[in-house]
Amino acid sequence: MNEVKEQTGDAARSPEEAGPRAAARPRWQTALRAAGAANASWTFVVLLVLMAGFSAARPNAFLTVFNLRSMTSDAATLLVMGVGMTYVIITGGIDLSVGSVLIFSGVLAGKVMVHLGHGADAGWPAITAGLLVGLVSGLLWGLVNGLLIARARVPALIVTLGSYGMALGFAQIITGGTDVRSIPNRLNTTIGIGNVAGIPWTVVIAALVTLAGGAVLATTRFGRHTFAVGSNAEAARRAGIRVERHLIKVYALSGLLAGLAGDLSLARFQTTTIAGHTTDNLSAIAAVVIGGTSLFGGVGTVFGTVVGVFIPTVLQDGFVIVGIQPFWQSVAVGAVLIAAVFTDQWRRQARTRNGGG
Repeated sequence: MNEVKEQTGDAARSPEEAGPRAAARPRWQTALRAAGAANASWTFVVLLVLMAGFSAARPNAFLTVFNLRSMTSDAATLLVMGVGMTYVIITGGIDLSVGSVLIFSGVLAGKVMVHLGHGADAGWPAITAGLLVGLVSGLLWGLVNGLLIARARVPALIVTLGSYGMALGFAQIITGGTDVRSIPNRLNTTIGIGNVAGIPWTVVIAALVTLAGGAVLATTRFGRHTFAVGSNAEAARRAGIRVERHLIKVYALSGLLAGLAGDLSLARFQTTTIAGHTTDNLSAIAAVVIGGTSLFGGVGTVFGTVVGVFIPTVLQDGFVIVGIQPFWQSVAVGAVLIAAVFTDQWRRQARTRNGGG
């Protein structure tokens, strides 16, 4: 997918690439223009309409503190993976391995906690060691993906499809195909289901990751290089950007956040839930694309990914509350996904016709 390199509007480029007028533009204006260009605005309107509709249908059940906490907790793990996936897709790549990396990282973290802490009564030293192992294992999978894609020139689709199968297979070999249980109670009661100021810890962590990911993408050199590589890799290389090294960093980031998602899932469910995460990679990709990030690279925002994560979550929760079969969620999410990709293609074709590049 990295072979597909097309110019996008100046909202998606770095200020230096977009010309003197864009270079003089304040960063907050650049961020807002990028948000509008990434189609995030109309998906945000869709999200608001969905919430308004379900709230009108069941005002005493949908828009309640309990239900909002439940929805945000459900979305937290996917949101963490979605931030990393946003960077990958903006570079014009894809990462199919994040769901399996989440499982593998959770399995290793759980095994370390159980081994060092002797089961559910383990203390914080064993918990901390397990969480770090989960993060490092995710980072290593991301580095392997990045090296194979950037240095060995193997297509991202093939590399991450292979690592998807390998990570899941290793997780099943390590566990014998059964979930790791006896995860420490302290991890579950503190991070998994614990709150800070009434907000679940998992939501707080996901929010901090999202804010940091959005700020880095919109305001830093790393973010500008990500857009530049996705817009035109050869132009970025001629401008002095080390494209291969940047791609390795982006895939490493995606793997690291998948490892963090594995830790959060382990904390919340107190088990590895291997069967429950095998399609998380597709959910993360769908959320990023629904949020306006272009599969052709060079365009996207973390804000759009947040919206894209919450549309399926709101649909699933709303359908249950109003008594509609949850199978309709797949139909609705599929329709929104196709509409998002169609809109992206239509905008690119319109720019080409207008000579905007």
